[in-house]
Amino acid sequence: MGRRLAGHRRRRLGFPVTWAAAPALAAAAYYLLACAAALRWRKQAAVPAATPPLSLLKPMYGSDERLYAALRSHAVQDYPEFEILFGITNPLDPALEDIERLRREFPRLPVRVITVETNAPNPKASVLAELARLARYPILVINDDDIFVEPGYFRAIVSALEDRRVGLVTCLYRAHAESWPACAEALGIATEFVPGVLVARLLGVVGFALGATMAIRAETLHEIGGFEPIAAYLADDYQLGQRVAAAGHGVELASAVVETSFGGTSWADAWRHQLRWSRTIRVSRRAGYYGSLITNATVWALIAFAGRQWPAGAAALTLRLTAGWWVGARILRDRLVTRWFWLMPLRDLFGLAVWLGGCVGSTVHWRGRKLHLSTDGRIR
Repeated sequence: MGRRLAGHRRRRLGFPVTWAAAPALAAAAYYLLACAAALRWRKQAAVPAATPPLSLLKPMYGSDERLYAALRSHAVQDYPEFEILFGITNPLDPALEDIERLRREFPRLPVRVITVETNAPNPKASVLAELARLARYPILVINDDDIFVEPGYFRAIVSALEDRRVGLVTCLYRAHAESWPACAEALGIATEFVPGVLVARLLGVVGFALGATMAIRAETLHEIGGFEPIAAYLADDYQLGQRVAAAGHGVELASAVVETSFGGTSWADAWRHQLRWSRTIRVSRRAGYYGSLITNATVWALIAFAGRQWPAGAAALTLRLTAGWWVGARILRDRLVTRWFWLMPLRDLFGLAVWLGGCVGSTVHWRGRKLHLSTDGRIR
C-alpha cells in the first residue's frame, strides 16, 4: 500500500520535477557551448602584413583619475603613423586638461580637439560623424574615452581588417572596478556578457559590434551612410555592426582585449547603468533579450535543487562557474575574476533583478540625461 502511494505521488509530481530540471539542463547546455567557444579562442598576437596610417576617434565626456593613463596607452602604441582626434560637445569639458597633458608629453603626436555643436538625440554619434569627416587616414579606430589598451593594440586591429571580407573589427573587453557595485558589473561583463558574445559567434551570429573598439575603413563607413543615421539611436555600436553586416561585410574580433573602468561606482549608479543596458538590448533585440533568461544558470540551478533535481542543478552551476572562470581569467586575463569568481552566483541573482527591471519601462539615464526609448531603440 505504501509503495503504491509513493509511486502515485511520484507520478503526480512527475511534471513539476521535469519542469524543474529542464531549464537547468538548458542553461547547462548553454554554458557547455560557452566552454566550447572559449576553447576555440585561438587568438594570438597579430602581425599585420602592412601598417597603413590610421585615425583614432575618441568622443570625450568628463574625466576621472584613470583617464590620463587610458589616453596615454594609445599614445605609446608602437605603430608607424596615426593621429588622435578628440571630440567634445562642452568647451569646458574636464577631459581637456588630460588632453593638454598628453600634448605636452607627446609633442610630436598629431592630436586635434574638435568641438561639436549638436542637437542630435545621441550626441556621441554626432561627434563621431564630425570626427570621421575630418580624419586624414583611411582606417578609423573608435573607442570610448576611458578605454585602456595594451601594446600591440593598433597592429591587432589592422591585422584583422586586412581581410577585405571584413568590414568592421571589434574587441572583447574587461572592466576595472574599485567598489563592490563596480565589481558586480565587472563580473557580469567578464563571466556572462563576454561568454554570450563568444557563443553568438560560435553559432554564426556576428552582426554586432562592441563600443569598446570599432575599427572600420572610411570607404565602408561611407557605404553604409556614415554615423548620421545612427545618431537617432542609443545603441550606436549595435547599429553600426548591424549596418555593416547588412551591407554584406564581416564583423571580426581582434586578438586584442581592452579595459574599461567602472571606478568606484555606487549601487545606485550600477543599477541605472545595468538597467540602461538591459532596456537598450530589449528594444534592439527583443527575442534575444527574453531568451537570455534561460542563460541565468544560478536561478535555474536553485529551482532544480528546490525540486530535488540535484544532477541538473549541479551541472548548470558547475558549467556556469567553469565557463565564467575560463573566459574571464584565461581569455580576458581579468584578475578580478581570478580572485572573485566564486561570487558569480550572487552576481547572477543581481542580474535577474536587472533583467526583470529591463522587461518594463522605456526610460534610461545616460550622460546626465534622462531619455525615453522607442520600441526600435530610437531616442524619443
